[in-house]
Amino acid sequence: MDFMTGLKRTDYCGDLRITDAGREVTVAGWVQRQRDLGALIFIDLRDRSGIVQLAFDESTDKEIFDKAFAARSEYVLMAKGTVRERSSKNSEIPTGDIEIEVSDLRVLAKSETPPFEIAENSQTSELTRLKYRYLDLRRPDLQKNILMRHKIAKITRDYFDENGFIEIETPILIKSTPEGARDYLVPSRIHKGKFYALPQSPQLYKQLSMVAGFDRYMQIARCFRDEDLRADRQPEFTQIDLEMSFVDMEDVLAIGEGYIQRVFKDALGVDISLPLPRLTYKEAMERYGSDKPDTRYGLEIKDLTQAVKGTEFVVFASAINEGGSVRCINVKDSYNILTRKEIDKLTETAKGSGAKGLAYIRMAPDGTCNASFAKFMTEDEMSAILSASQAEAGDVILIIADKKNSLVLSVLGALRQIAAKKLDIIPENQYNLLWITEFPFFDWDEDLGQFVAMHHPFTAPMDECLDYLETDKANVRAKAYDMVLNGIELCSGSIRITNPELQGRIFSLLGLSDEEAHNKFGYLLDAFRYGAPPHGGMGLGLDRLIMQMLGCESLRDVIAYPKVQNASEPMTDCPAQVDGLQLDDLGISIKETIE
Repeated sequence: MDFMTGLKRTDYCGDLRITDAGREVTVAGWVQRQRDLGALIFIDLRDRSGIVQLAFDESTDKEIFDKAFAARSEYVLMAKGTVRERSSKNSEIPTGDIEIEVSDLRVLAKSETPPFEIAENSQTSELTRLKYRYLDLRRPDLQKNILMRHKIAKITRDYFDENGFIEIETPILIKSTPEGARDYLVPSRIHKGKFYALPQSPQLYKQLSMVAGFDRYMQIARCFRDEDLRADRQPEFTQIDLEMSFVDMEDVLAIGEGYIQRVFKDALGVDISLPLPRLTYKEAMERYGSDKPDTRYGLEIKDLTQAVKGTEFVVFASAINEGGSVRCINVKDSYNILTRKEIDKLTETAKGSGAKGLAYIRMAPDGTCNASFAKFMTEDEMSAILSASQAEAGDVILIIADKKNSLVLSVLGALRQIAAKKLDIIPENQYNLLWITEFPFFDWDEDLGQFVAMHHPFTAPMDECLDYLETDKANVRAKAYDMVLNGIELCSGSIRITNPELQGRIFSLLGLSDEEAHNKFGYLLDAFRYGAPPHGGMGLGLDRLIMQMLGCESLRDVIAYPKVQNASEPMTDCPAQVDGLQLDDLGISIKETIE
C-alpha cells in the first residue's frame, strides 16, 4: 500500500510563516510530541528545518482525528492542510504564529519508544547517543551543525572556484610513506603481501598536480591518521587542501586569509579584519609557551632569568648555569582562586609535563608576599622578581626553572591555559586568528637521538638558512606557516622544495640514503626533473574550523558519524573481525597475542 498516494510535500515545516496563512500545504516529518486535550489534539511535527504545529478539532474527519490520537513520538507523518493564524502564539519558535488545520494525515512509519528524548542539549550519555547516532542526528542542535557544515563546504568551493582553483580528486589508496603519524594500511588481494595506505594528506599528489600544470589545485579531502585521539582529532578527518604555483609565501597567506574572511562573513555574519596578525614561532613560544597560542586573554610569559642571575638558590642557579632560564606567568587577581590546594594540583601538572617542580609567589590582598622559596632568596632578589613579574596585591606568580628553555616555555604555556579556565577569563564569541611563521626546520627527536623534519621533508628552508643547513640545524628556519584560531591549529602549510639537488640534500640531513629516498619518493623526484614550478600550499582542517566557528567542544559535534576515543564506532561496532575466507583471499593470518 502506498501511504503517500495523492500527496507530495510542498513545504518544510520550519519555513512556514504568517504570510502563508490561507495557503494549502503538505508537510512531512517526525512527531516531536503529541498533546491530547480531549476535543483538541496538537502535534508538533519536526523536520530538518524546524517544527510546525498540526491542529485537529471537532471539524476534523474522525478517521484523521483517530490517527492523530494514536500518534506517538518519532512516528513519521505526512499532513495536508491549510495554514492559519494560531490563537495562542509561541514566540520561542519561528513558526509560532501559525498552525496547520489538517485535512489529510498519513502515518508513514511507526516508532518504538526511542532510548532517549530527541531534544536539544540532551543529557543522555554520549556513548548511548553515538550507539544510536541515527537518532542523535535528529536532534535540532546536531542537525544545525551538519547543515552549517554543508553551507561552509559550499562557500569553500565557491571561494576557491572564484579564485581560479581547480578541484582535483586524489587517490585514497596510495603508497605508504610513513612520516609522523602511523598510516592505516590496506592489504592487496591481487598483490599478496603488499599494502596500500590511506592518505594522511594528499601532499605528494597535489605537488605532482603543480608539475602537471594545474597551477591552482584544491580539494575537500578525506585524510586518515592512525594516532591517539583527542577532542580535536579523529582517525579520519576532512581537510581543505590547496596548492598554488608561481607564488611565494605572501600569496598563499593572502588566499588563506581571504577564505577565512569570506567563510566567517557568509556563514556567521562575522567580520574578520585583514591582514591577520603574525607571530614568529620564537615569539609565540616566548610569549605564550605554545606554537598555537590562544590570544583572547593575557597571562603572557615573563623572563626572570636576569632578575635572579647570581642567586644561590640552587633550583634557579643550576637552570641558568646549564644554559636554561627562569620564567613565570603572573595570574592577576587570582589569590582567592589559586589557593595552596589548587597550586598543588598545578604542581602535579607541571611535573607531569617534565618540570622538576613549580615555584610560586602568592600576593595577599594586603600586599603580603608568600613565596614557596623565600627563605633561599635575599631581599633584593625577591624585590627583583616582584618587579620583573609586575606582581601586585592579589596576584599569584607561577615560576618554572629548567636547563631546557623549550620545557620551561611549554610547561608555562600549559599552566597559562589552565589558569585562564579557572579564572573564567576566556571571552566567548570572540575569534582571535593569527599566523605563526618561521618554524624551525628541524626538530630534535629524543627517542631517535637525531633531528627530524618538523613539518615534512618537502618544506623549503628560508633562503638565509641555506648556508648552515649542515652546520647549525637547530637554527634553520622553514618557509612554513600555521593559522591558529583561539588556541587551535586550523591549518599548516609551506613553500615547497622544487630543486632536486636541495631536496636530496635535505633527505641526506634527515638520515635518508639516496636509495631510501628513491624508494619512498622516487616518483616525485623524477617528476621534478621535468620542470617543476615554484609552489606552496596548505591544508586547513574543515572539522576543526567548524567546531571553532560553532563553539562546540568536540569534533564529534560537527561530524555526522564520528569515532570515539579508542577509534571505534559504537553504532556499527567497527572495527570488527572478518571471516577466514576473506583473510585467505588476502594471504593474511592473524597473529595471536597474549594479554
